[in-house]
Amino acid sequence: MSKSLLFTTGSLMLVLMAGGLLGVPAPNIPPTQVPSARSDTTDTSEVYTQRSPSRNGIGKVYMGREISKVMGHRGADWLERPAREKKERPDLLVDSLPLDPSDTVADIGAGTGYLSFRVAPRVPRGNVLAVDIQPEMLTMMRERIDERGVENVVPVRGTATDPQLPADSVDLAYMVDAYHEFSHPYEMMTALAEDLTPGGRVVLVEYPREDPSIPIKTLHKMTETQARKEMRAVGLEWVETKDMLPRQHFMVFRKPVE
Repeated sequence: MSKSLLFTTGSLMLVLMAGGLLGVPAPNIPPTQVPSARSDTTDTSEVYTQRSPSRNGIGKVYMGREISKVMGHRGADWLERPAREKKERPDLLVDSLPLDPSDTVADIGAGTGYLSFRVAPRVPRGNVLAVDIQPEMLTMMRERIDERGVENVVPVRGTATDPQLPADSVDLAYMVDAYHEFSHPYEMMTALAEDLTPGGRVVLVEYPREDPSIPIKTLHKMTETQARKEMRAVGLEWVETKDMLPRQHFMVFRKPVE
């Protein structure tokens, strides 16, 4: 299968060529799932271990970290809570993303699009691919796209192991309070690393487990050491960690340029 992306100002057309079939969806149609060309032959049987689940975990352990339970679509209101503006400063987060106006950005675990819509103005000649695996979240996001008339946010239906984006197409991907819930972090990040352009970046924002005073459940936090270890396992290089956010790590990683 061959795949290509055609970008136009203010909108996105995903042009998929497979067996002579051409499909060109518009940006605010139902969530798009982009077929992946990669073949996953990696044996991950020894990547994870299993133990009795803790109260907020699933019992699946990756590199010494128990994976947390997922916050489902019923928690959408928490994502949109008014207090988030003051306590977590999403404005600082968005302003700190290393972006150019024409970049293709992936919001992995986009939820309701809370951050996707804030990032969209920073890439007026680019696009935000808002990826989530929950159709209910994508429905909410699509409704907001229609209400606000946003043309460069595109909902994408991912899977637990693959964001379902074209290879070598993403300049920057970010995950905010989401990565610790991935049920298959090794597979997901391996796939995402393929989707990054050479030198493309990943920004991982997580509540710091080093700080017990932050009132977030333990499994919904990550230490910087753990995050760097897990990103290194899929070939991503640590670039820097910024401390401008009131309650979260802002960690930047990069795909090596071969």
